[in-house]
Amino acid sequence: MEIIIVEAYSKIKSDIISKLSEFRNIWKEKNDIIIFKELLFCLLTPQSKAENAWEIIKNLEKKNLLFEAKENILKDELRMVRFRNNKARYVRKAQKLFVKDGKPKIVDELEKLESPLEAREWLVRNVKGLGYKEASHFLRNIGLGEELTILDRHILKALLKFGVIKSLPKTLTRKKYIEIEKNMRDFSNKIDIPLSHLDFVFWQIQTERIFK
Repeated sequence: MEIIIVEAYSKIKSDIISKLSEFRNIWKEKNDIIIFKELLFCLLTPQSKAENAWEIIKNLEKKNLLFEAKENILKDELRMVRFRNNKARYVRKAQKLFVKDGKPKIVDELEKLESPLEAREWLVRNVKGLGYKEASHFLRNIGLGEELTILDRHILKALLKFGVIKSLPKTLTRKKYIEIEKNMRDFSNKIDIPLSHLDFVFWQIQTERIFK
């Protein structure tokens, strides 16, 4: 079974390296607008297509709704994702939390935190709609989360398929998330594929695509 992973990895390794380099550059540039867009994107992705979520972000930016918008307007703009009412509320709360004087100020908040693990805990506590998966996804997408795992349904199914976990969790509590994250980290060491690369490999195996 591990041969399948190694073969899939060999086909997309260069793409993964390129993608992670893009993410690292985002943090090096510390552009608040780009990083805030990634945060909103990760608020929209749960149980929805990532491509649709990103299309919404682009539309919000075109319509000058990215930094401030009434919740009822956001509900209309979020038609391409599931649970748009809840997500509209999350987006509005994120705007209120991070946007100051018409501009996002998120880099300063993240720079106060000492590590990606601490940043994830802070995000989960303070950003409504971000669980451990979404916070990990956000940090990875801005170049801060290569030691974190993104345990979405595709990754969990792959972990089950390859025997890393014994069953799919009914709910992902903090304790369960960290437990599975450790199992995935141990597995990545065993097969000698970096943890930051492994989720891309699993996505490729499960969905035959790489996006964000």
